[in-house]
Amino acid sequence: MNANLYALLGSRFPADPAAVFIETPDGRHLTYQDADRESARLSALLARRGVGKGDRVVVQVKKSPEALLLYLACLRRGAVYVPLNPAYTAEETAWFIADAEPRLFVDNAEALTEEARGLAPSSIPAEAGCGDVAAILYTSGTTGRPKGAMITHGNLASNGLALHRIWGWRDGDVLLHALPIDHVHGLFVAVHCAMLNGSPMLFLPRFDAGQVVDLLPRATVMMGVPTHYTRLLGHPGFDAGRCHGMRLFVSGSAPLRSETFTAFEARSGHRILERYGMTECGMIASNPCDGNRIPGTVGFALPEVELRVDPGAGGLEVRGPNVFRGYWGLPDRTDEVFKSGGWFGTGDLAEIDETGRVTLSGRAMDLIISGGLNVYPKEVEDVLDGLGGVEESAVIGVPHPDLGEAVVAVVVGKDMEEDRILEDARAKLAGFKRPKRIFRVEALPRNAMGKVEKTRLRDSYGGVFET
Repeated sequence: MNANLYALLGSRFPADPAAVFIETPDGRHLTYQDADRESARLSALLARRGVGKGDRVVVQVKKSPEALLLYLACLRRGAVYVPLNPAYTAEETAWFIADAEPRLFVDNAEALTEEARGLAPSSIPAEAGCGDVAAILYTSGTTGRPKGAMITHGNLASNGLALHRIWGWRDGDVLLHALPIDHVHGLFVAVHCAMLNGSPMLFLPRFDAGQVVDLLPRATVMMGVPTHYTRLLGHPGFDAGRCHGMRLFVSGSAPLRSETFTAFEARSGHRILERYGMTECGMIASNPCDGNRIPGTVGFALPEVELRVDPGAGGLEVRGPNVFRGYWGLPDRTDEVFKSGGWFGTGDLAEIDETGRVTLSGRAMDLIISGGLNVYPKEVEDVLDGLGGVEESAVIGVPHPDLGEAVVAVVVGKDMEEDRILEDARAKLAGFKRPKRIFRVEALPRNAMGKVEKTRLRDSYGGVFET
């Protein structure tokens, strides 16, 4: 049996060929028949470009229906889809391309789709096993350089089917899609759930609170990051009336504050469903669709997923069909994160109660999650330390009312101005990685071993964005 993920998705397409797949704010409509035909043509174009099974296709494009069709085409071809955030600088993108060694780099999905229009569709998905790699997604690492997580067709299928079941997808569901499609949440979680249900997607190019408020009456499901929900609460038109047809609001990619959960319920009448996942594993745990959703917790392990807490370090470990195959080109690093028996160390600290409910208590790593996007401090520090006038820097995440966490830099050096440092860093760091504030100090606090005490820095600067 062909384990190619596209074969699974295609088997769930609606019987009606005119059923809507995507609708955009500018009035474009693509049917499921369109999606099947156009992705098949793009698959034929990939073949003409020399892309074969297992070849990497690096894609750095804006969110669009064409970008999603290209992803489906890569699945059909058996190629490895490697999405990059469009906000990455030229220098960052060059590093990713050198690491992934792609057969093809795409920076314009619309042009590629137009080129494919005259080709005969390549209709049959390539044969793939559950262990064959479908995508490589880059995630932050301790060296300050990202690592490419190899995610298989089996990983994606198991995760998608589990989420479709436990979140109660049903006939008539409509997904309001306002997430990026260059990471797990927007591409795999949201899109796969909708396609496995044969549901239409109201496909926004980016999150815009006004557009979301306008479209809520036509939707039943929305997935977002905590920042999206705080921005909805800040919109005067958001109320229970706009949400009368909504069935489910899902939050992930960053911790949801209890205050946001409570305020959202009071305003809309809906209790946000918080779930927990990561690039290497997709979704790991979820609050129940039918049952008590407790703010501050991430619920229970997904079906077929096992969780345990390391009794020594308190780190959460996971095992199951959702866990990735390893890091691209880094076998030693892969061995480091897996324990005997196939247990993967998430790097997050957690507690699991007697009912199996998971509560995250912190991150063993120093990762910052700002607006749902991962920022590893070492990468930012390396850039800042290379700027003139900066002797050394320490980068931390501090609470932010909109982003959840904001990047803040504390630097040592002379004759430095905050604006100049930010300007110099602009060409080297994507916007979401750039510090929102920079503070100059005479010396960074250190412990007896000489390690910078970031806990003290968070204590000192943790309130800079309080209102």
